[in-house]
Amino acid sequence: MKKLGYIFLLLLVISSVLAGCGGKNKIHDNANHAGDSENKKPQNNITEEMAYEGVNNYCHKEYDWSMAEDNPDMMYVEMGEETESEYQVIFRSYTGAFVYFYVNKTTGITRMIESVPNLGIEEETGTIDLHDYLD
Repeated sequence: MKKLGYIFLLLLVISSVLAGCGGKNKIHDNANHAGDSENKKPQNNITEEMAYEGVNNYCHKEYDWSMAEDNPDMMYVEMGEETESEYQVIFRSYTGAFVYFYVNKTTGITRMIESVPNLGIEEETGTIDLHDYLD
């Protein structure tokens, strides 16, 4: 019974951390961008370096990195797999959760999927426009 209580407490803590981080996400409705010529970003091809830079900038802006000051390996951003249409960029949180960013090579629209492997949790959390996070 104690074990069940600990699991419930762990789920509650992880849910709180993910919910706190997710509250700041800029979610874009792709349908709204299609006809909006004033806010439309240039349709440049996104390079691997741009994908990494944009996601890295987003993660440093939206997530608290103070927990990793003494141990930088706790949190990181790294490139994942690449397909013909997308780059995958992976963010690892100090909690052990991962956020997978799927960057569209043509538009820069980036899907985010949060995953907590130890608990079998995976959910799509929205999209960002990579152009908003490039210098």
